[in-house]
Formats: sequence, structure tokens, C-alpha cells
Amino acid sequence: MTWREPPDQAIPVIAEGLGKKYRRGWALRDTSLVVPRNRIVALVGPNGAGKSTLMGLVTGLLRPTTGEIAVFGDRPAGKGLHPAVSYLAQQKPLYQQLTVAETMLLGARSNPTWDDGYARRLVEQAAVPPTAKVGTLSGGQRTRVALALALGKRPRLLLLDEPLADLDPLARETVLSSLVAETRAQGITVVLSSHVLAELEGVCDHLVLLHKGRVLLAGDVDRLGANGTPLGELALNRMREAAREDAA
Repeated sequence: MTWREPPDQAIPVIAEGLGKKYRRGWALRDTSLVVPRNRIVALVGPNGAGKSTLMGLVTGLLRPTTGEIAVFGDRPAGKGLHPAVSYLAQQKPLYQQLTVAETMLLGARSNPTWDDGYARRLVEQAAVPPTAKVGTLSGGQRTRVALALALGKRPRLLLLDEPLADLDPLARETVLSSLVAETRAQGITVVLSSHVLAELEGVCDHLVLLHKGRVLLAGDVDRLGANGTPLGELALNRMREAAREDAA
């Protein structure tokens, strides 16, 4: 498989035989997949399936035990995120004592590719007061600030690990709708991990389903569900099959 391609044609993620082992055992093993450009990818599976581990390997925060992984043609070296990648975890590591404006300034100082006007526009569109301290914001507002911080570096790949888990249903819908519109407009590939399959319906066009550290299903939703089967049903049906196989 070709790993190096021109920057504007490089595939966001290619993994071959990828595995990660901890003391307690394998969290991910024998994983081969491709995350194509300009997709919104649903990364799903039960707890312990390996979703966060896979994201950690893409970011370079974790080193693989076996196999290889390339991000836009480069192998993560454990020296920080690829410059074309942004990562947002459920914890949303924001400084509570900083104002929103100070948070944007920190983003500008930390990212050589920072687009300050774009980041501030995202905050304004969310109606988040720039003078408010992060610690005083609602869950939805904090998520919008965190997304502005992630998008402000103008990534080509955005990794989102359960970013909406702490929001109420209405806030989840609002934030997800804004996120999808923005990333599609900017041509950003998104990998979105979530346990709520219903919120991924009509949003994600590519599916990666993990089970016990292995890929059960991967590909464009319209190809996997050629008979019109929705994403959630595709995932649930395959997970049920895997559970029956485990019980046999």
C-alpha cells in the first residue's frame, strides 16, 4: 500500500495490522482500515471495544505494539499531534479560570496554523460571550468553545471522542448540527465516537465498528447498507451477531 502521496491527496488514516497491548491485555489488535477523505466517520462499538485506543494511536499519544499507522502519509512519532489533526475528548481540557477570549488567544499561541478570525466567528455564532470565564459556561457553551479551539487550527482531520456525552438532548442536537455544517463546508474529515447511534443517523456517511479490539465492519454507509439499511441498524445487527458468536 502506498503511504506517501502529495499533501492534497494524502489519505487521512491508513492502518495495517495495527495493535496496542497494555498490561491487562490487548485493547486493539490486527486492525487494518482506511479513513477516506471528506467523510464523517462514525466510530462505534461497546465499552472496551478499542475506540479511544484507536484515536490515541492516530493522535500519536499512544505507540502501537504491532503494525503500522499513517496519518496523511506520516507515521505518528509520539511528539504531538500531526499539524493537520485536531483532537477533542469528552473531558474538553479547557482552563476554567480563563475567559473565552483568553482561551482563543491561547489557541493562537499554541497553533502555527491558527485562523483567529475564523475561531472567533465560530464563538460569535454560538452566542458565547468572549468575556465570560470558561468555568461559568453551560455544557453546550463549553463544547462550542472547545470545538472553536479545535477548528481554529484549520485541521484536515478532526477526532471527536464522545464530545457530546455530557450535553442534554437539545444541546447535543444543536451542537452536532452546527458541527456537521461547518466541517462539510470546510471539507474536514471527521471521526466521531459515540454510544448514541441515533444521533449519528443522517450525519455520518462512513462506519467503523469495533468489537473486542477488532474491526467488525468498515466502509461507506451507502455501500454497507445497499438495501437502505440505516447506520444504527447496521451496527446493532453486526454487534448482535458478534455477541451470539461470543456466547456460542
